[in-house]
Amino acid sequence: MKVLGIWGPFVIAFADSALLGMPVDFVVATYVYQDRRRLLLYIAMASLGSALGSIPLYIVGYLGGEKVLRKRISEERFLKIHDSFERHEFWALMFPGTLPPPTPFKIFVLAAAVFEMRFRDFLVAIFLGRSLRFLMLSLLVLWFGPQMVELFGGVVKRHWILVLGAAMGGVCLWLILRLWRQVDEADRGK
Repeated sequence: MKVLGIWGPFVIAFADSALLGMPVDFVVATYVYQDRRRLLLYIAMASLGSALGSIPLYIVGYLGGEKVLRKRISEERFLKIHDSFERHEFWALMFPGTLPPPTPFKIFVLAAAVFEMRFRDFLVAIFLGRSLRFLMLSLLVLWFGPQMVELFGGVVKRHWILVLGAAMGGVCLWLILRLWRQVDEADRGK
C-alpha cells in the first residue's frame, strides 16, 4: 500500500465497488490508525472511490440489469427492493451503503440503476452512505484499536439480523422523533 500513498483508500474502494471484492474496511482502518491527522481525507477518498467504482455496475443495471437482478434475488425480495426505491429512493441506497459486510450492497447499486435512480442522486447517496460507514469505522478504530475491525466484522457476520434490526430501529426512532417534532411545531403554530 505504500506505493499508492494517500490514494490507497481510493484505489481499493474503487476496485471493490467495480465488482472485485477488496478489504476496504481494513485498508481505511489501517490508514486512519497510522495517520490520524488525515482521517477525513481517507474517509473522503474511500467514499469517492466507492461512488465512482459503482458507475460500471450502474451502467450494467441501466442497460439491462433487471434480468441480472432477478437472477440473483427472489421475486419477493425484488418487489420489496422495488417498493423501497419507489418510496424513498435516496435512503434505499444510502442506508445499505452505511452497513458493513456481509450486506449485499452491490444488489442495491444494481437496483438503483434498474429502477432508474437519477445518476447525480445515485453518486451522492453512495458517497454519503460510505462516508458515514467509514467515519464510524474510523472512530471505532481510534477508540478501540485496529482489532476492532475484525471483531466488529465477526459480530456482523454472526448476528447480521440483530445488527440490521438495531440499525433499522435507530432509523425508525429518528423518523418518529422527527415526525413528533413536526407535529409539535404545527400545534404551536395554531
